[in-house]
Amino acid sequence: MERLAELHTKLVEITDTIVSLAWGPPLVVLLVGGGLFLTIYSRGIPFLRIRHAVDVLRGKFDDPDDPGEITHLQALATALASTVGVGNIGGVAIAISQGGAGAVFWMWVAAFVGMATKFFTCTLACMYRKVDESSIPQGGPMYFIEVGLGPKFKPLAIMFSVCGLVGCLAMLQANQLTVVLEPIWSAIGVGGPEQPLDGKQVPGQQIPIASYFSAVLIAAVVAVVVFGGLRRLVKFSEKLVPTMCGIYVLGALAVLAMRFDRLPGVLLSIVQEALSPEAIWGGAAGSVIIIGVKRAAFSNEAGVGTAAMAHGAAKTDEPVREGLVAMLGPLIDTLIVCSMTALVILASDLDVGQRNNLEGVALTSAAFESVLGATGAWLVTIAVILFSVTTMFGYSYYGRKCMTYLVGHHRGHLYNYIYIASLAVGAIVSVTIVVNVIDAAYAMMAIPTMTGALLLSPRVMKAARDYFARFDAGQ
Repeated sequence: MERLAELHTKLVEITDTIVSLAWGPPLVVLLVGGGLFLTIYSRGIPFLRIRHAVDVLRGKFDDPDDPGEITHLQALATALASTVGVGNIGGVAIAISQGGAGAVFWMWVAAFVGMATKFFTCTLACMYRKVDESSIPQGGPMYFIEVGLGPKFKPLAIMFSVCGLVGCLAMLQANQLTVVLEPIWSAIGVGGPEQPLDGKQVPGQQIPIASYFSAVLIAAVVAVVVFGGLRRLVKFSEKLVPTMCGIYVLGALAVLAMRFDRLPGVLLSIVQEALSPEAIWGGAAGSVIIIGVKRAAFSNEAGVGTAAMAHGAAKTDEPVREGLVAMLGPLIDTLIVCSMTALVILASDLDVGQRNNLEGVALTSAAFESVLGATGAWLVTIAVILFSVTTMFGYSYYGRKCMTYLVGHHRGHLYNYIYIASLAVGAIVSVTIVVNVIDAAYAMMAIPTMTGALLLSPRVMKAARDYFARFDAGQ
């Protein structure tokens, strides 16, 4: 057993190193540098059309006869189902714990350029769709790479899809949801060993009995939605995403209203710490910058390519419209929801020492509780449950779409069984090694996505100029 534990520790160290390399400065430069290029190259045209994007989202230009499977609103809700997740609650807390208040500023910068990235990638997802054997138009990075760039780039499309099969497993979400559910099981009399499941056990450590109940519950709930196909997924996402965002934001606003006098100082500290010489030049070319942009990348997934798969299913014959709707994703996900978390933590009654001793969801929960009492802690618990479940819904669609590209529409559904099984396993065992592999694969999805977006960006701008010229002329 000792040898097995030693092997486990060694594998954790190896996979930790792999993840650190995968999510290192080169990928940050590709995501943020590529997004900055697309922002400048677009000359801000998409940003000037946010009002039009909202009109498209409201269904003002919907046509049921347009090609695609779901509405603009459903496409955005499906994309947000996976991006608005535990990262918005725990990920932001990690950024503050590791990089201080200054990391929040660079998270905002990454989200802003991420809006341009989403515009380009999701416009391409609708520009270069491919009709499958069931006559359903399919869109996403793998399709715009193959169709837009030609067959010689197909290895990149295959790379994206293979990495997506692994990267879109949601074992970490299942594991963390199990942690959140444990006190609920205890409250109703379902117990287990005193040491709770925390995702860090070594082989041989006893697993709490309640974790098995969580595994069955999580797998069953997600299976009901996943096996119902895209239609059932979008129906749940369309209702759950606005609800969970609304509950969480309202709770955050209540905290900020009660600590309103601290907000000017908090905002000033965010800017000062972000632009200090230590933040810009410290560590590996500015560790605070890297921490901030990395958390933004995990949060809104701009450039990774997952959201493009959801938006590629939208009903539209005007790809630019879907690009504009997709652009709202980082705005909602990072600039609103993540900012709420950051401001609550920094304006709460926790002192610096308390913040440094906590991390992730525990820090966010403590921040809410310090102002709202037990109500604040329960608010975070409910938010984590809803955010985790919707993320698991969204990721299932992305993995199945990657499977469909590789093996065909009629066999793509087989991914559902792999996905549900992985959730059950993730809920009851230590997933540190597996999650490291998943995170590395997820990072590798950005390479083909950003390569295709940058190479095809002139075609997007040509389509955008044509669309806005026609739209303005028709007003």
